[in-house]
Amino acid sequence: MSVSASEVKKLRDMTGAGMMDCKAALIETKGNMEEAVDYLRKKGIASAQKRGGREAKEGVIMAYIHPGSRLGVLVEVNCETDFVGKTEDFKEMAKNIAMQIAATNPVAVDRENIPKDVIEKEMEIYKTQADDGKKPTNIVERIVQGKLDKYYQEVVLMEQSYVKDPNKTVKEYVMEVSGKLGENMSIRRFVRYQLGEETS
Repeated sequence: MSVSASEVKKLRDMTGAGMMDCKAALIETKGNMEEAVDYLRKKGIASAQKRGGREAKEGVIMAYIHPGSRLGVLVEVNCETDFVGKTEDFKEMAKNIAMQIAATNPVAVDRENIPKDVIEKEMEIYKTQADDGKKPTNIVERIVQGKLDKYYQEVVLMEQSYVKDPNKTVKEYVMEVSGKLGENMSIRRFVRYQLGEETS
């Protein structure tokens, strides 16, 4: 199947991927633009995962102050090289992550950083809600696990829906940028301040 140069250019403008990659994606998906975007996203994510073992120690600390100056965020976003850390695409991603934190108030970057006692308390609540004395134990456990997964999606930054595109998670967004810029990237830590709020 042949694809036109205008289709290739359109896909390139949409994804930032190389011309040959765009052409291959369109051929693979028989000219379906939406499927071609997904194909490239998956390809970008796959290549980002291959880079996962490389250390990301460069990057930026991004500050975001919400209009009205009553809410602020500091977030450290890492990449492998100082060169990528200075690019506009990387800085834009860091700012978008800071805005995500301001909007959604996550409690941790990933689920491993949530204290064990917090998880146990949540599970106890879910178990009490689910166990009416009539359901078998395995059904109660499945309900508790489902509620816990939903809890993670709400409070874990990397598992949240990305506010600028709810069809992807924050992790998928970071991996997309990682695929585009060709380096391993990670969100190391963040702090969110709200005026008048008690700090722990």
